[in-house]
Amino acid sequence: MACIIDKFSDDESDLELSTSTLDALKSFYAERDARAEQFAKLQAEAEERHALNVKLSMDAFTEDWNESQFWYSDETATFLAKQLLADATPTTSIAVVSAPSVFVQLKNLLNSDAYKDKPKPKLTLLEHDNRFAVFADEFVFYDFAQPLKLPSHLKGAFDRVIVDPPFLSEDCQTKAALTVRWMLKSSQGKEEEKEEKGKMPKIIACTGERMETLVTEKLYKSYGLRTTTFEPKHARGLSNEFYCYANFEVKPEEGAGAETPEGKGWTLRELGWKEKEGAATAAAA
Repeated sequence: MACIIDKFSDDESDLELSTSTLDALKSFYAERDARAEQFAKLQAEAEERHALNVKLSMDAFTEDWNESQFWYSDETATFLAKQLLADATPTTSIAVVSAPSVFVQLKNLLNSDAYKDKPKPKLTLLEHDNRFAVFADEFVFYDFAQPLKLPSHLKGAFDRVIVDPPFLSEDCQTKAALTVRWMLKSSQGKEEEKEEKGKMPKIIACTGERMETLVTEKLYKSYGLRTTTFEPKHARGLSNEFYCYANFEVKPEEGAGAETPEGKGWTLRELGWKEKEGAATAAAA
């Protein structure tokens, strides 16, 4: 492919792109076309599955580890989704920040027979990966580096939020928390309303163990987040120890298997629980 610029006068040499530039252009257009084709395929698959009441799968969205993408196992994603849906009403708004596998399970649950006659809350996925734009109006592009660069109608709009910041850094965690606080309904989370449990938002934050002090004693302190006894699992494993933090407890589900997340539920650990357990172990030794 050659590019001839014909506006030059006859006495000027025709300008042609170098071979390396042409190759780079070909590669760029090939990648662009491949992405467009993949998007169209994902969108068609999502629409078809929804129409046929077939479960969506994260298999359609390959993890990109360079983008710090590590999907939850279906069991973990479904369990977390159930907690966000518990006692929801048609006016409930749920935000999923950088946790697309939970969003997919929310969609699956709401499209299942078990939720056929239950209220359908509003869902919004905030995600950096544009592949998830297949979910149309429920998708909002999100870059944690610009935590408040979001549509204005999202401010103070949500009752429930789950967040899984992509990186284990104080900067990323702090900016993601800024997004969460900005999105929560303005009447919630104030110190004077802590005793009014019905007004407190449900918040789940899933991130690394080494973020525990930052999450529970600084970023979400006013919302009462604590380390839970639930241990999230990832589909392909994860070398870092991973915790689930929340500001509410989950009772074991009646009839669920004793070893399943539903059968165990979760409780909230006290601040400094590891030190206390360590001291108790040392005293018993």
